[in-house]
Amino acid sequence: MNRFVVKSMMQGLINGQRYCGSSISNGNVYRATIVGRSVQLNGQQNGMAFGGFEWRRMMSSAPASMEKAPFEKEDKKENPVTEDKKGKEVLTSSYWGISRPKITKEDGTDWPWNCFMPWETYKADESIDLKKHHVPKNFADKFAYRTVKLLRIPTDLFFQRRYGCRAMMLETVAAVPGMVGGMLLHLRSLRKFQQSGGWIKALLEEAENERMHLMTMVELVKPKWYERVLVLTVQGVFFNAFFVLYVLTPKLAHRIVGYLEEEAIHSYTEYLRDIESGAIENVSAPAIAIDYWRLPKDATLKDVITVIRADEAHHRDVNHFASDIHFQGKELREAPAPLGYH
Repeated sequence: MNRFVVKSMMQGLINGQRYCGSSISNGNVYRATIVGRSVQLNGQQNGMAFGGFEWRRMMSSAPASMEKAPFEKEDKKENPVTEDKKGKEVLTSSYWGISRPKITKEDGTDWPWNCFMPWETYKADESIDLKKHHVPKNFADKFAYRTVKLLRIPTDLFFQRRYGCRAMMLETVAAVPGMVGGMLLHLRSLRKFQQSGGWIKALLEEAENERMHLMTMVELVKPKWYERVLVLTVQGVFFNAFFVLYVLTPKLAHRIVGYLEEEAIHSYTEYLRDIESGAIENVSAPAIAIDYWRLPKDATLKDVITVIRADEAHHRDVNHFASDIHFQGKELREAPAPLGYH
């Protein structure tokens, strides 16, 4: 039998025909046993070409009738309408029983966002005092203040008055401290079997809010490739540096964030001045911003920057407050967390 198969294969190489150990049929699956291994000869299936046919090693020990079924199935073309219907069913149903309930806006239209829900939206407190400033009192405060001022220099040189790109870069950094602080407090709570006093949620809310600032700015400013590279670099350095800093001295970490937020308020104020002067076009607000901050449908870029600046002022107060708690020799869980703003 082996000699017959080898001879058939040699003839196939010469004549360019398809052979098998038992029958000859174009476009079918051919089988032959060579040295105890199952081999498939097929003129159309993926494999290694030899003359007029191809072969591949079979890894299955299933009967020929079972192995033939998949190839027969490939020849059957499904109806495109049926395929589209199946695709929709995959999106709307789940084997695990997890599905999104139908959510609508106040006007009855479908809620378009998956990244946040209607009950997570809010109106920013625009009456918040934007001129508050924590005067450095000790060495740690002065170190934090001067560090932030030093970091502002390369930012001013790189972005100058391109406040849209500047805000986008700022938000990629601003969303890091809340996540790092919340994560470390979460681990501390698990490790020491203690409540966090609501501070885990407060810091994670801050991180999420800053991320929504970024999602809004990306709708307004399309980052260039080198700005994306810069974001990756800055985020990688800042995350690790802030992680180590928060582990060593949370009070200094929160103070630095407080001063960073003060600089953010200043930057957004300059952004608004350019919008009001006409240097930057006051375009329509993105849909995501209108729904997230509950802005009127005819809201503009000026309205968006105004509410983002109010958010930054709130984050300034929260982080300076957290730093003051640590400077008093207490833990965050001993003071009530500022929940309910976002």
